Amino acid sequence: MNRSHDSSQAKKSIELSKLFFNNISIDLIYGIPGLTDEKWEKNIDLALAYNLQHISAYALTVEPNTILKKLIDKGKIDNIDDGVLKRQNQIISVKLNKNKYLNYELSSFALKNYISINNSAYWQRKKYIGLGPSAHSFNGKKRIWNVSNNMKYINSLEKNKLPITIENLTEIDVYNEMVMTGLRTIWGISLDDIEKQLGKKFKNYLLDKSKVKIDKRLLVLDKKCLKITSKGRFLSDGIASDLFMLN
Repeated sequence: MNRSHDSSQAKKSIELSKLFFNNISIDLIYGIPGLTDEKWEKNIDLALAYNLQHISAYALTVEPNTILKKLIDKGKIDNIDDGVLKRQNQIISVKLNKNKYLNYELSSFALKNYISINNSAYWQRKKYIGLGPSAHSFNGKKRIWNVSNNMKYINSLEKNKLPITIENLTEIDVYNEMVMTGLRTIWGISLDDIEKQLGKKFKNYLLDKSKVKIDKRLLVLDKKCLKITSKGRFLSDGIASDLFMLN
């Protein structure tokens, strides 16, 4: 993985953190080439032994221009196996649910009263402000991000200029975002919210597009909220894209 730390340093960091904090989250990655189901379960058991309040689990993705990508291209490491990803996702879901962790978002698990306020704000499209180079902000209608270069950021501020890029969201953008983020969470997509923010046209469009997914038991309509089912869980990105509205 070419990480700058090893497992002993990762464990040491958790142990040191527990001396000072009682609300800790860690990230786990599954689907790594060579990570057997047995090794994955040992990782999860180790995490559980620390009695952590929050655990995020992400499927490995191969990014361009990384050493991992180059090793896969050269055939020195096996490529990502979708079957392994699906199976290891199921393993952690079952194990953490048995240990009273709520899977409130596809990659996020929390003990009672420890759902991440920060992460949930993104999934629920709440307003937030980002400060500093590369930081992103959202005011409900616009997405704004600061220049990533430190010196350009500092120099712009010294000239009383905001080094930002602004994306104005259209109604279709807002609809697609509500679909994409809503399906990732246990709260689902609120039909009332869609209608309140965008009108009946968008709500009716969503209901019409979702009929096939409901029939296939990939989605369920629960108290005016469209939610992903356990069957559709690993297909959520594809399901969301099928519900999108095109410009």
